[in-house]
Amino acid sequence: MATNVKQMIEAANAAVPRVTPAEAKEMIAKGDALVVDVRDAAEVANSGKVAGAVHVSRGMLEFRADPESPAHDKAFDKTKTLIVYCASGGRSALSGKVLKDFGYANVFNLGAFKDWVDSGGAVDKA
Repeated sequence: MATNVKQMIEAANAAVPRVTPAEAKEMIAKGDALVVDVRDAAEVANSGKVAGAVHVSRGMLEFRADPESPAHDKAFDKTKTLIVYCASGGRSALSGKVLKDFGYANVFNLGAFKDWVDSGGAVDKA
């Protein structure tokens, strides 16, 4: 069992495949992907988010993803492909692991928002 953040992120990275921006774009183009931005609201306000992404801060993810939670977001559908990202990849790795633990089968870590932007990915500005 993980005993520190580094070990938790290593375990999450082992459970959740990392994808490149190009791979994420292909998944999104198929039309059955939910892109989830797990950064804090201030980060999203400052830089925007992946076009069409749902913003759910890391601290609220479990509540939004759990169908039995009163705060469940109906965008979270276990039949969809979920692509999570944050500022550097750590929070998205942890988020992806949580989603896998919740029974979401197709979960991928896009990693850093900057990589998406640098690849020319579409962005919704705040």
